[in-house]
Amino acid sequence: MLLNLLLSVTPRSQRWLVGLALALPLAAPAQSLLTQLTDTAVVQSEQVRAELVAHAPEGAGPGKTAWLGLQLTHAPEWHTYWKNSGDSGLPTDLQWTLPPGVSAGPIAWPTPRKFPIGPLANYGYNGTVLLPVPLTVDPSFQGREIEVKLDAAWLVCRKECIPEEGSFTLRLPVEGSTAINGIAFETTFAAAPSDQAAGNSTAQPKDKQLEVQLAGLPAAWHGKALEFFPEPTGLIEPGSPWTQSWNGDLWTASVPLSPYRSESPTSLPLVVALANAPGEGPGSAGVRMDVPVQGAWPAVADVPALVPDALTAALQANAAQAAASPTSSNGPPITLWAALLGALLGGMILNLMPCVFPVLAIKVLAFAQHADDRTAHRASGLAYTAGVLLSFLALGGLLLGLRAAGEQLGWGFQLQSPAVVASLAVLFTLIGLNLAGLFEFGSVLPSSVASLQAKNPTADAFLTGVLATAIASPCTAPFMGASLGLAIALPTWQALAVFGALGLGMALPYLAASWWPAIARALPRPGAWMNTFRQLMAFPMFATVVWLLWVLGQQSGIDGAAALLMLLLVMALVIWAWALPPGKGRTALATVSVASLAWLIWTVGPNITRLQTAESAAAPVATTVAGLNWESWSADKQARLLAEGRPVFVDFTAAWCVTCQYNKRTTLANADVLSDLAAKNVALLRADWTRRDPAVTSALASLGRNGVPVYALHRAGQPPLVMSEVLSVNDVRTALASI
Repeated sequence: MLLNLLLSVTPRSQRWLVGLALALPLAAPAQSLLTQLTDTAVVQSEQVRAELVAHAPEGAGPGKTAWLGLQLTHAPEWHTYWKNSGDSGLPTDLQWTLPPGVSAGPIAWPTPRKFPIGPLANYGYNGTVLLPVPLTVDPSFQGREIEVKLDAAWLVCRKECIPEEGSFTLRLPVEGSTAINGIAFETTFAAAPSDQAAGNSTAQPKDKQLEVQLAGLPAAWHGKALEFFPEPTGLIEPGSPWTQSWNGDLWTASVPLSPYRSESPTSLPLVVALANAPGEGPGSAGVRMDVPVQGAWPAVADVPALVPDALTAALQANAAQAAASPTSSNGPPITLWAALLGALLGGMILNLMPCVFPVLAIKVLAFAQHADDRTAHRASGLAYTAGVLLSFLALGGLLLGLRAAGEQLGWGFQLQSPAVVASLAVLFTLIGLNLAGLFEFGSVLPSSVASLQAKNPTADAFLTGVLATAIASPCTAPFMGASLGLAIALPTWQALAVFGALGLGMALPYLAASWWPAIARALPRPGAWMNTFRQLMAFPMFATVVWLLWVLGQQSGIDGAAALLMLLLVMALVIWAWALPPGKGRTALATVSVASLAWLIWTVGPNITRLQTAESAAAPVATTVAGLNWESWSADKQARLLAEGRPVFVDFTAAWCVTCQYNKRTTLANADVLSDLAAKNVALLRADWTRRDPAVTSALASLGRNGVPVYALHRAGQPPLVMSEVLSVNDVRTALASI
């Protein structure tokens, strides 16, 4: 076992390292996954850059009004929506969390634009738009700053639509001026519609038309075409033809009413503005009126059936077929037993997966260490098994709890958090430095702490099991995928039983060996070779750190990886300095190195958990076969390719999945496999799960899986073919032969 080597080959070692293994990988995921996107004022996608900004030129003290705003910068051809989105779409929604005594008002919507889309039309914004909100500070408010938290959701559309959301945090100082975004707010205020009394303006509903007459509009508008934006949704047909004209200073319009409207207001709030306003922003400032409605509204027509009779009949037939399918009362237990058996076998195979290689040889050393102490050997095996089993149950319970809370997560979810990846890199660096002999824990900690290990060897074995679970958890072995996919849909106790079987399977070979003396007698006797082997094992640990740095680079970019590398380097300096013989030199070096480490954590540390906004690691990648390229996966792209009649091969992968990377560089790079894929005109899509992606999680669930790797071959009109986690050339070629 890894920690048996660390703590028993090195008598003065400390158990605090094992405690770190327990605390970081298992406790950090829930916190970091839920907060890593909140401490920011900017959220960016390929379609929109969203930023929370503030404007308080006179401060935000008691009794004053400041301004907050969500600024949306759209990619070309994309737009978001006004308070009335038109024929389709959804308005941007802002939910504020503010301290007591501070309140936010409604959005002061800028003048929208009209976006015709075929026979329909939407109202909204493109280019850059700021949605300002007044912030009122009560005279009784006390505090030096106002902590603002915003949960925003918006729908961004081109021809297709993508719902997006973001969580933002901003600290607004009470004293002093906050005016860095003053130009943006002033521009927005200038583009806002000005309120104007209705005066002689009227709106009169007719049979199918809404007749509008507006008086008192700006003189510069006379004779020009205007756009008409009613605030109530569903009242008119935005995309239908309508007429307008000027009679002196009176503007009249006849707008088609919607026969399925949901409101019949007595007054009509509306905005009018010059049509075809130039520029990419919200356009020219409009005029807002609340116009009285004269006359009665026509009756609302019945909503037509949206589902054709033929489709209804087909759906009913499918439901009847599903009801008639054999699902006897003894079905679920058989399914559960199959899942338990698959989890047990998968856990055993997990010991042979690449991500567990760094600890396998060190486990063997533990047998040699205690070959003559049968009682200690058995106690160690039981403690190690308990550590693995309870760790898998803890991870499974955490996963189930987060999913019940609405999080879209799957197996290996903790490695989707940069904080957890960085924590593991720190842990493995410490292990590697200790194995290499740079320091002994007893030289930097009190001897009373060092003696704890010798008194509690079973605790060391237990915590070694925790560490082994942390190392193995990103991997998915054969038989595991189907079992874990089923576990998510089972009742809690049954799901935990599957996770427990997985942990028992991983610990079972070691448990059996600890109770079978012939295993220990077959190993070399303890001797000087163990110290050499111990130092050799430092290199797999450092190799694991290199892999974790690469994983972090996929999540936080080159800046995040470089920041972590700098911190690891200075951490090594701190450890080396503290391990020096006592004296003034040690004190000076240790003080400087600790101060340097603290400064780096403060200055570059945030880069580690800041997710990069660059393109995904699954961006299109060319293969060695002309015309055959890997492209990033999306559900729409997969459906479009299948509709074209092309088979689709989807590689569900992640940077932190070692098995994924092995398959990618072997089977999926094999010349025969690539030739077969090209010959069958198979489209190659790569679904990257390195970072949290609910769409990928949902696609995995539809295949009955809950972790990566997963390889699925989709064919039009046929169920998907899911292949083994450890992919072979023969598996893929056999599947392709069925097309």
